[in-house]
Amino acid sequence: MTDLDPKFNTLPPAAETGLNGLKVHLVGIGGVAMTALAGFLTESGCLVTGSDRSLYPPMSDLLRDMAITPAEGYGQETLPPDCDLVIIGNVVTRQFPVLEAIRAQAKPYLSLPQALGTIFLNKTSNLVVTGCHGKTTTTALAAKIWQAGGFDPGFLIGGASLDFPRPWHRAGGQWFVIEGDEYDSAFFNKVPKFLHYRPDTVILTSVEFDHGDIYPNLAAVTAAYRELMTLIPAEGRLIAWGDAPLVREVASACRAPVEFYGLKEGNDWQVVSHRASGLSSSFELTGPEGFYARLSLPRPGVYNVLNATAAAAAFLSHGGEARCLAPALASFRGVRRRQEVLGDFAGVTLVDDFAHHPTAVAETLTALRQAWPGRRLLAAFEPRSNTSRRAVFQRDYVTALGLADLVFLRRPPDPHKAPEGDRLDSGRLAVDLGSKASLFEDGLTLGRAVVQAARPGDVVVLMSNGGFDGLAGFLSDHLG
Repeated sequence: MTDLDPKFNTLPPAAETGLNGLKVHLVGIGGVAMTALAGFLTESGCLVTGSDRSLYPPMSDLLRDMAITPAEGYGQETLPPDCDLVIIGNVVTRQFPVLEAIRAQAKPYLSLPQALGTIFLNKTSNLVVTGCHGKTTTTALAAKIWQAGGFDPGFLIGGASLDFPRPWHRAGGQWFVIEGDEYDSAFFNKVPKFLHYRPDTVILTSVEFDHGDIYPNLAAVTAAYRELMTLIPAEGRLIAWGDAPLVREVASACRAPVEFYGLKEGNDWQVVSHRASGLSSSFELTGPEGFYARLSLPRPGVYNVLNATAAAAAFLSHGGEARCLAPALASFRGVRRRQEVLGDFAGVTLVDDFAHHPTAVAETLTALRQAWPGRRLLAAFEPRSNTSRRAVFQRDYVTALGLADLVFLRRPPDPHKAPEGDRLDSGRLAVDLGSKASLFEDGLTLGRAVVQAARPGDVVVLMSNGGFDGLAGFLSDHLG
């Protein structure tokens, strides 16, 4: 185990004269946000290197386009001896051998959020999109809307956007839109990422318990969000989901003006006349000055309508014109693995989704049921996240997954990552779901069962925050 000297957790003196020619090495360069940071640094004139394991598209393609060829793994030899600064990703633990080289060579180092905050976000007004659910989609929606409004915002989306060639863009104007994750920044920087992002305006979509490996309980999660609220300057703004009492409680810590959005009366921004039609949603948006727009979004589910409302409210609150909303939302293509329809295979529709928290699972299944009423809904679920491996949501998963007609459960991979005595009992979950559920040891065996069970007219949805053993590719090849 290697600890780094905290006095080197800083920008190097060379950065004081500018970024051009600065040699920066990124450990764990293949993540979405780390690849985006590599892009920002490269476009600023830095000479960027990196290392990682198991790089795959689209990030490997983006790195190749930037002429960056990462070293393989995290050995001491992967650190260039002439680099000026090291950015250490969240994947890195104290056991990584490269840390010994960083310590021995006294290299200045930062976490990714520290680097974003100190190098880039100190030059812009920042819209930080936070919440336990919907961050990535809402960030992508906000970037699309603000771009349509002529703001030319910088942005960093925590997923592969289908509306932009890359999930990042340097600001051409005043604003920067960034996804603000509540997960911690690095092993040496154990604070939520969003605390580094210098917020001027914050969107808060929801507050629930998550990340059981970081937060011991809901109170700790709530405290992190309350701390973020205190960072919003008095001249800033908070756009918060007003239908949730806990969100309103967290919002009370904010000294800036607060505007609530939601479905219920008493919100500053209210969704009315919401209608679902296939994969699309239509609704009307009213605000502090009354009616604003009739809008259509090519995404099912009321939660996607709320995500769009939050992004629209932030835009309108900062002088955006309502006429920009309808074309921006109507042409929204979304983010990969967020209700992404992979295709129709011999009459079976295959959908890939990132859902892993029980609230997200329930909302996804409800939306797909509304989009395809009367069709059988088959759900394949992998409890891979650090929270879903734990027992905390044992009963909640029964309720959420019970919304499907058939459920194909994969046993949690790497169960040892959850404490003994606090692990999801997947066998019990299958029993509680009854005859509709089957339990499998791996994704390939599960996939074969889905192929056997699926018939024309069915909708199959994959739900995991990981690769699910290549299940999407397997089903694309074998369904039908």
